[in-house]
Amino acid sequence: MTGDPALVRGLAIAVPVAAMIVATARRRPGERDVAAAILATLWNLEALIAVNLLAQDLGWWHFTAREAVYRGIPVDLLLGWALLWGAVPSLAARRAPVPLVAALLGWLDLAVMPLAEPVVVLGEHWLAGETVAIAVSLVPGLLVAGWTAGGSRLPLRATAQVILAMGVGMALPIVLTGVWRQPTWVLGLMTQALAVPGLLGLAAVREFALVGRGTPLPYDPPGRLVVTGPYAYVRNPMQAAMTGGYLLLALLDPVFLAAALIAFAYGAGLAAWHEGEGLTARFGQEWTAYRRAVRAWVPRWRPASFPGGPGGVASVYVASTCGACSRVGAWILARHPVGLRVLAAEEHPDRLRRITYESADGRRAQGVAAVAHVLTHIHLGWALAGWALMIPGVGWFAQLCVDAFGGGPRTLAVRTGSVGEEA
Repeated sequence: MTGDPALVRGLAIAVPVAAMIVATARRRPGERDVAAAILATLWNLEALIAVNLLAQDLGWWHFTAREAVYRGIPVDLLLGWALLWGAVPSLAARRAPVPLVAALLGWLDLAVMPLAEPVVVLGEHWLAGETVAIAVSLVPGLLVAGWTAGGSRLPLRATAQVILAMGVGMALPIVLTGVWRQPTWVLGLMTQALAVPGLLGLAAVREFALVGRGTPLPYDPPGRLVVTGPYAYVRNPMQAAMTGGYLLLALLDPVFLAAALIAFAYGAGLAAWHEGEGLTARFGQEWTAYRRAVRAWVPRWRPASFPGGPGGVASVYVASTCGACSRVGAWILARHPVGLRVLAAEEHPDRLRRITYESADGRRAQGVAAVAHVLTHIHLGWALAGWALMIPGVGWFAQLCVDAFGGGPRTLAVRTGSVGEEA
């Protein structure tokens, strides 16, 4: 096929699509298989955009196409590559070992790349670029697909979905519109403003994974109704976060106002209808009661509580015989937390050494992590601070600072009372 650009570009998209059709015809994919194919393709699409941009800058290869291109990359080649490394192995080699599939597809790519001239012109060090593409695109995509299809590694596949959503929903539109070409002070203010809907969305994904044991993807949903965390404030926190982010970006480019309207229309229309039907069928009265208490799009200031329902009542144990610790307990009580009991650490059957939070379903957090969970029971302002402390790394650093300034764990003496809690 060397020498015929039209044939190269046609086969680049036709072959992966044909392979997908054959794979689905041989065995009808289930919901998890569809989810795996979608996620793997999106992962490869985002990663391959970055790799191909880097390849052109570093001279690994470049493209001669002039039509239907994005930043010099032929769109048909890009889509075909993403499908070949994403959806095709997800559908055609569901149970094959990742190293074997990666080796076969990598070998195929090494064989085909030189045949793609003159559309793809290889540089002297193109093998280095191919290695990078396999490492950051092919292998992670196969892993995400395998975790999704098998329902394993929930934290990792939820994290992958966050990365994909931020890439497709935020990073790509920002790059395409060029709104990042702003003065530094404007970008700084916009980043801080975007942190608010960002925290809401991240916390919602986290709650889906930890409480619901599922992900935001409709084909990989939670197994139980989630009414805690951001869901105690607004019924659709992820959709509200994305729409809110677009509205903020509309201050820099009006095209994001159209994006916000589309996101709102989809969330309030098709998504609300489809998800509502499914949730009613799966959770019945629990969903009906929750829908009555928590509205969509406009967050409550104080969280909703369902003491006898799926959310239950959480507890925080604070030492009553430790001066600093008891003041923390008093501070919490003064703010009238919703769905939270404040109990003396001395009453806990374990020898607690830090302030301890226990959710209704038995999850436990201590120290700064416990305080972060407590804040989500007060009001939306404090909840945002709590969700920020739950970001991996942030809570660890905060705990390190607390310990360094004398707020480390203390030993609770039996009966007499020198308590072991830390705020």
